[in-house]
Amino acid sequence: MTSAVDPAEALLQEIGPLDKRIADAMRAVPRHLFIPSVALTCPPDEPVRIIDREADPEDWWDAVYSDNSIVTQLDDGATDIRTGSGDYTSSCSAPGIVAMFLELLDPEPGTRVLEIGTGTGWTAALLCHMVGETNVTSIEVDPVVAEQAAKNLSEAPFQPHLIVGDGAEGCAARGPFDRVHITCGIRTVPYTWITQARPGAVLVAPYSPRFQTDFQLRLVVTPSGVAHGRFPDFASYMMMRSQRSVPARQLHETENKHHLTTRVDPRTIVCAPAGADLAIGAMTGLTAHDSDNPDEDGECHRIWVSDPRDPESWAVAIWRPDSEEYQVFQVGDRPVWEEVTDAYFRWVGWGEPGYDRFGMTVGPDGQRIWLDRPEHPLTGCLSGN
Repeated sequence: MTSAVDPAEALLQEIGPLDKRIADAMRAVPRHLFIPSVALTCPPDEPVRIIDREADPEDWWDAVYSDNSIVTQLDDGATDIRTGSGDYTSSCSAPGIVAMFLELLDPEPGTRVLEIGTGTGWTAALLCHMVGETNVTSIEVDPVVAEQAAKNLSEAPFQPHLIVGDGAEGCAARGPFDRVHITCGIRTVPYTWITQARPGAVLVAPYSPRFQTDFQLRLVVTPSGVAHGRFPDFASYMMMRSQRSVPARQLHETENKHHLTTRVDPRTIVCAPAGADLAIGAMTGLTAHDSDNPDEDGECHRIWVSDPRDPESWAVAIWRPDSEEYQVFQVGDRPVWEEVTDAYFRWVGWGEPGYDRFGMTVGPDGQRIWLDRPEHPLTGCLSGN
């Protein structure tokens, strides 16, 4: 590191104004203690690249103290990080989004916090500084990641209560909790987290229905054991391992496909606002992603729609220029493309509400997405835990 400017101060200037408690925590907890010597940095709108502390220490330091996420594991540890290629399965999240979630969480000194997903341990250390290390319980599912996080925290030095296990189970013995902080994407909120929280407790999480747009979720637990909340902003995190989708398949991998057509331009769904994405995902339970790579027939744009729990229920709709109707290839008997377009036009009929008008309720019978008030649940969006 060659710069005379304190790296933590430079990072805080890059992020912008923060709650004083969070800014003080980021000053007190050096991020570099939680980043391995070799990792991947993920700047927005730039190629992902390897950072290597020994080979290029200045580049490593600049990456660590920038507002970018740092990927620390590929393919659950099966792939060497130096390859730079694979599924991202553990990281140190970008400081800006970490700060946003901590502001939503709003912990006070003495607040008892349950964290799901220790990762590198940096966020756990920030929480330790804010509420006291004896009040922080952090759970990590990956034993290798958990072991390194414990070493990082010890060097910081902080000693929260660390658990290796399935975060969905929480830790009843350490409850009741005042705050529940989720650091991995979830499609379903385990009701266990609600039962282990006291009335008035706040839960924040990256809600990742994976229908194109992912959101921040903030819930408040009521005395009746039901939690209500809304989606304050956007956030995209790696999925909780137990809630990952079935791997996507390609058209050439199956012969059991139906050849259909649609008059709905697939880009209508691809370019739909976040409110539509939230509503469609809630009503159908489907996931979606798109690509615009040309194929042997020339320019095209595809949107893939699938059931995250069923590898035999998916479809792809293909846009090509100058088409009056568009190809749809459907696998399985479930009409997933029709479900998506029906849900989209229901959203249009409601006046195209933005994502800020939607909310979630979590109770013993599962979770429901609603429009404007909990008394107005979206039909078809009940999912069990």
